[in-house]
Amino acid sequence: MFLAELELLSNGTFPHNNTIGGTLPAGLENLRTGIAAGSSIPAELMRKLHRSLNLTQLTICYGMTETSPVSAMTTTDDPLQKRIETVGRLLPHVTAKIVSPTDHSQILDVGQRGELAVNGYLVMKGYWGDAVKTAEVLKPDADGRMWMHTGDEASMDEEGYVTITGRIKDLIIKGGENIHPLEVENCLLAHEDVQEVSVVGLPDERYGEVVAAFVVRRKAGGKEVEVEAEEVRDWVRQRLSNHLVPKYVFWVSSEEFPKTASGKIQKFKLKEMGIKWVGEGVGLQ
Repeated sequence: MFLAELELLSNGTFPHNNTIGGTLPAGLENLRTGIAAGSSIPAELMRKLHRSLNLTQLTICYGMTETSPVSAMTTTDDPLQKRIETVGRLLPHVTAKIVSPTDHSQILDVGQRGELAVNGYLVMKGYWGDAVKTAEVLKPDADGRMWMHTGDEASMDEEGYVTITGRIKDLIIKGGENIHPLEVENCLLAHEDVQEVSVVGLPDERYGEVVAAFVVRRKAGGKEVEVEAEEVRDWVRQRLSNHLVPKYVFWVSSEEFPKTASGKIQKFKLKEMGIKWVGEGVGLQ
């Protein structure tokens, strides 16, 4: 939804109000706050919303349907950096821990990345009629408390702010190096001509997996702005480590992104598309 609004701004659908220097379309100067939720919000997207929609008090909610659904939230009083780069702190009566994805009994230290698990009144009783699936995600600790294992990779700082770094199953392992798609996506969203992006790992004979970026270019005057694949790679190369540079760059439209009914991008379907296109020789140019 926010990306669609930014697209309407970039293509001039809204007239600008010259009384405020032309920085915001007429009426948007009255915007102040709102809630962003549903999927990970890249920090660069948050900055764009602050800058372009005047949502300087925008908050973020994090949670799952299985946790009723909000576990953590930023507030308008949080420092700007925390509101942009984290999902805030836990709500009252909610407990969370960061555990090793391969050993759920191992609780990780402050600042370490692992799987986020949540405990409290908000945790579901179980999936209806599916005891096997329930047992996969709801696990008791030594004291008998039930924890919902979210499948999200996260870290928690010394002040209790939680940072979501992506889905564990979406992690890209290139030649033994762990790559977090959200980091690359955040970098590419900072490019003025990138409207939307999603990053996945594709199979590779040499490295096991490599980075593939699916990019929606910004529109101007009803047409997509010209951006070359090598420009995308150079943008990442100059700002991140070399191993994070996409080997494949696929140009797609917003309509081509496979999404759920709530607008979440289905990365497993992007992988299927990418594998098919690589087989057809697409994406390396």
